[in-house]
Amino acid sequence: MHKLIQSFLALAVSGAFAVAVQAQPALKICTIDMVKLYDGHYKTKEQNAKLSADQKKAEEELQKMNTAGNALVKEAQDLQEQIKNPAQTSEAKAKAQQELQAKAQEIQKKQTEVNSFRVNTQRALQQRINTFKQLLLGEISKIAVDIAKKKGATLLIDKSGPSLIGISNVLYSDPSYDITDEVAKAIEKDRPAGSTTDDTAAAPAPAAATSGSAVDSGATPAVSFPGVK
Repeated sequence: MHKLIQSFLALAVSGAFAVAVQAQPALKICTIDMVKLYDGHYKTKEQNAKLSADQKKAEEELQKMNTAGNALVKEAQDLQEQIKNPAQTSEAKAKAQQELQAKAQEIQKKQTEVNSFRVNTQRALQQRINTFKQLLLGEISKIAVDIAKKKGATLLIDKSGPSLIGISNVLYSDPSYDITDEVAKAIEKDRPAGSTTDDTAAAPAPAAATSGSAVDSGATPAVSFPGVK
């Protein structure tokens, strides 16, 4: 009797397992190229155009600051010449020396101002890029997931990025399971009238006096106005 009960239990467990296996959906994988969608997105083109414009303004401002700094250097050099001039009186040389020391402090202050402006501008641009990228990739991902679900996919894989060993995460995929173009079409449906359409705007905006895609995240070299000791 005990063995009969065990047999019934075994059959029940086996049957339940079989039902559970049958209930699982068949594996269907779709692929997508997120880099292609991000780079080709109309919002990316518009954002890069804005970044380029703001960068140009920053470079113009930086040029003005550099011009002012170089003018200070020229004034300091003139004072140095006065100090070296044997025709100058001791009083005149002493006065020029005092003015030179004050001018050197002005130059140092200007150097600090220029470097701070450069670093802060670079940091602000990089933060804008990072925030924009995070938000836009989230939007693209939502559209992609919706389309993948409608196609009955059980797994969606981004094929654009390399693995830890530097090769593609997807070595082969049937093109018929790639939904990149479908997602791109869905994105275009939301494009506002009159938005950027120029493909040249898709290129990452160059950084102010500086990669990532747009701004170098490394340290910016200090600015120096030569000619004053």
